[in-house]
Amino acid sequence: MSGMAKGGRSADPAIDGFNIGMNCGETAGQTVFHCHVHLMRRRKGDVENPRGGVLHIIAGKGFY
Repeated sequence: MSGMAKGGRSADPAIDGFNIGMNCGETAGQTVFHCHVHLMRRRKGDVENPRGGVLHIIAGKGFY
């Protein structure tokens, strides 16, 4: 992430938060078998209701 290497939030002042994700094991969807972490920058209003974080990619799992 070039923005993160250059200072994260200061590179884009609209960033309000982050989701951090890891897929650990083939059953969890891991395809690269070494430590592999996803850092997802989030901005206010990027989704209607962010509750549940990245679980919104699975239908019916985002709101709990």
